[in-house]
Amino acid sequence: MNSILIIEDEENMARFIELELVHEGYIVQKAHDGRRGLQLLESGAFDLVLLDIMLPGLNGMEVLRRIRKSLDIPVIMLTARDSVIDKVYGLDGGANDYITKPFEIEELMARIRVALRSRGDNNASAGKNVLQIGELLLNPDSYEVFYGGERLDLTKREFDLLKVLLENKNIVMSRETLLEKVWGYDYLGETNTIDVYIRYLRSKIDETFNKKIIFTVRGVGYVIKNE
Repeated sequence: MNSILIIEDEENMARFIELELVHEGYIVQKAHDGRRGLQLLESGAFDLVLLDIMLPGLNGMEVLRRIRKSLDIPVIMLTARDSVIDKVYGLDGGANDYITKPFEIEELMARIRVALRSRGDNNASAGKNVLQIGELLLNPDSYEVFYGGERLDLTKREFDLLKVLLENKNIVMSRETLLEKVWGYDYLGETNTIDVYIRYLRSKIDETFNKKIIFTVRGVGYVIKNE
């Protein structure tokens, strides 16, 4: 079931769209200003955003710019501004579609279906390379890591180490092997470098989400697995 966020300051309009979307089987949340919309995007996983341009707090174009800095999610602009330059500006800014008010609800629903279908096709293609264990997902193509839908901020070394562990999930990896795969054969540092970076990963994954997935095998090395 797809989840849609409506960011629209006209409450009657937002409520009307919400009722239609719920009737069609979508999960819906609403925000009536730009800042609140961004807060909801940070705290929840959505499949599509309906975004007005004329918003209090932050206008729709600024919200769109911030969305595109960290999220790959379909955005359909909803606005009364129907000039060609406005449409071009919105589409160039990262919107997937642009529909002007007033609009027929059937057209909006059709455009939502197209955007979600396109996203599904892209995810199916990109999903071939995604590494996953439980709720932890690592996408080597976009260089992103998510846990339970929340994006994790990892350094390059942390990302590369996690990637090697996920590529070999349920297999115990020695410190020497991890050093070779992440730091290279010519690395001259100590094997306890691995211990340090494992602690970094645990602080960002295990401790943050209270879910242990990186285990120590005493005298051997480390393994990533579900308990």
